[in-house]
Amino acid sequence: MAGIVVVFDFDKTIIDCDSDNWVVDALGATDLFNQLLPTMPWNHLMDRMMKELHSQGKTIEDIAESLKTAPLHPRVISAIKSAYAIGCDLRIVSDANIFFIETILKHHGLVDYFSEINTNPSLIDEEGKLRILPFHDFTTSSHGCGTHVCPPNMCKGQIIERIFASMDAKKRFIYLGDGNGDYCPSLKLREGDFVMPRKNLQLWDLINGDPSLLKAEVHGWNYGEDQERVLLQLVNRIILEESSSTVQLLSTDCKLQTVPISTHEPLLPQALRVTH
Repeated sequence: MAGIVVVFDFDKTIIDCDSDNWVVDALGATDLFNQLLPTMPWNHLMDRMMKELHSQGKTIEDIAESLKTAPLHPRVISAIKSAYAIGCDLRIVSDANIFFIETILKHHGLVDYFSEINTNPSLIDEEGKLRILPFHDFTTSSHGCGTHVCPPNMCKGQIIERIFASMDAKKRFIYLGDGNGDYCPSLKLREGDFVMPRKNLQLWDLINGDPSLLKAEVHGWNYGEDQERVLLQLVNRIILEESSSTVQLLSTDCKLQTVPISTHEPLLPQALRVTH
């Protein structure tokens, strides 16, 4: 089992769009969304949009069918399967919501490849309406992150710190993301870890504003083919580095000892010698 944890953002990282916008546009609610966008936090806005779609007669099945058409590059699918087959621990940290993510992953046969999905909770209420709740209830308290790029409902950096605390410190991390919210977890990564920002989007720009703030090594990517190539190169690099350090450790520890040999006594392992 490779000692590698690969953490994916979801929107514009696993899928090639924003799942919230995709559903709103597909079900004809774009104008209202744009009208309300300046008036409330994004997480509350998406919950409001689900209420609006329900009032227009849109069902959970309609939402699910729209999600199944969200673009997911086949090379991203193969990257996920290849990393899993090698033994990587795959996780998701996303500001989407559990219904959207699981619907898309199940449609593509990918949900079982991930050991953990950290995202905003959702539920279907007694009226059959999808409700989207905040990962962190910011109406009662702040999550307290000081980076000023995390949305009020989620600090991905705190999630990464929790994942760090739950496992062996020797695990190596690769983090893939694109947006402002992916900057905080990128800052939490350690030496020996890697961050893969999608080029020319918010995370890429924030990192390039002052690369010295990151301890992790930065490797950008553009599209699905690029993501697969860079991710698997990094996975293989970590495996080779870990293998070579193990071999080096063995060669250092397993030193030959010189034992005086008597011409009258055969040389035997100590455990097989009998003393009288």
